[in-house]
Amino acid sequence: MKLIFFFLIIPFFSFSQNEKISDSRENGESLYQDFCLRCHMPNGKGVDGTFPPLAKSDFLFKQMEESIKAIKFGGIDGEIIVNGVKYNSKMEKIGLYDDEIADIMNYILNSWGNKYDKIITEEYVKSLKK
Repeated sequence: MKLIFFFLIIPFFSFSQNEKISDSRENGESLYQDFCLRCHMPNGKGVDGTFPPLAKSDFLFKQMEESIKAIKFGGIDGEIIVNGVKYNSKMEKIGLYDDEIADIMNYILNSWGNKYDKIITEEYVKSLKK
């Protein structure tokens, strides 16, 4: 009987996790359109030399924590190189809640050719300090 219960409950948890990720990405898309689109463009390609791309961005995946902090606290100070191009503009602090930042990251990490199989959680964002 316990074995049957185990197999019945596994799909429920998988569905719930997939649903949570899907909801987060959907919320993130809406937030991206409201707060990020004007600089990083609808296609996530940014503006060469001014606003770095998020689409297929090597920096985004190599410096994940730094990328989240840029949204949470305001931009990265100093020069960064994204996909071989130098950028030196500071992103403004947007004033989003930790759950909204997580949603935006989950959207960005799975859009425009990006693929990330984990979920950024509100708790993780909340744990990051300046």
